[in-house]
Amino acid sequence: MTHSDARFIPGIELSRALYEEAVRPILRETFPGLRHAAARIGGGSEVLGFDTPRSADHEWGPRLELFLTPADRAEHGAHIHRVLRERLPKHVRGWPTHFEESANPLDPVGRMRATDGPVNHRVDVHTVDDWAAERLGLRPADAQPSVTEWLAMPQQRLLETTAGTVFHDDHGTLTALRRTLTWYPDQVWRYLLACQWQRISQEEAFVGRCAESADDLGSALVAGRLVRDLMRLCLLLDRRYAPYGKWLGSAFGRLPAARALTPSLRGALTAPDHPTRECHLCDAYEAVATLHNATGLTPPLDPTRRPYHSRPFLVLHAEHFAQALARTLTHPALRERPLVGGVDQWADSTDLLHRPLAVHAATLAIQ
Repeated sequence: MTHSDARFIPGIELSRALYEEAVRPILRETFPGLRHAAARIGGGSEVLGFDTPRSADHEWGPRLELFLTPADRAEHGAHIHRVLRERLPKHVRGWPTHFEESANPLDPVGRMRATDGPVNHRVDVHTVDDWAAERLGLRPADAQPSVTEWLAMPQQRLLETTAGTVFHDDHGTLTALRRTLTWYPDQVWRYLLACQWQRISQEEAFVGRCAESADDLGSALVAGRLVRDLMRLCLLLDRRYAPYGKWLGSAFGRLPAARALTPSLRGALTAPDHPTRECHLCDAYEAVATLHNATGLTPPLDPTRRPYHSRPFLVLHAEHFAQALARTLTHPALRERPLVGGVDQWADSTDLLHRPLAVHAATLAIQ
């Protein structure tokens, strides 16, 4: 059987099978008494529950993260890697455990391949502290993040940390990290909501202004940005981290409000002209404003469309929601902070967001 013949199962199930049927028995026999955690977290569509058969074309398959104490990793980490190379089964549930590395430097990924020799596996050995520092910029992992650290952690990385599954955790440190990062502290959440409304307020009138200037393409482009910001706002309101662009629509589709909102958002994206586009956007503004009022985070605010000052464009005036939320901020580090937001509210460069030290430094500079 080749892996193309294997029945697709969610990657999390495949990782569980790898651990329970192969890795755990080997650890117990070769390293008796070794305390560890085992999980499938981090990068990968399977961690977010969005994997499909298409995912199997690269860096998907029987994968696992093992976590040891610093002392145990220093003593046993390399030995564990070697033992698993020699003793892992060649397949789990019909899928190869061997990954062939691409020789193309422009395509540096691994793909499952059958092998008769040692297994180039995807069982990675970490410490919780090193994993949290590398992916989130947190050190030590068991410390409560500061306001700056919260704002410097991309939501995609927070989601990759708190989604997925922990299969085993002797020390409890990985479970504790995930519990700490489950959601933002209340004051940080309010600040991020204010900043998301602020983003919307800054562009909601441009849909009409571009169209008035005979730039319908620009009007449509701004509408697309506003749709994305509304989707991310809905995720924030529902206390869910937003994934990066590939999975934003999928994550939004799981929200309770998605069924009612999607026609308006899709209508704004596909509208043939400005009046239709504006109507759909205003429907969406009013629906999301109603969701905001239902949270009770601020006194009820007017959720209806109205003219943009003396100009003939209909908007929500989303700045009223941003300002009302800002008035609820009591944390000194947030009360005086400009409404710039967390890192993924002011930056969407993948290469930047994967560099925690640079992101942390930039976040510190925003005062």
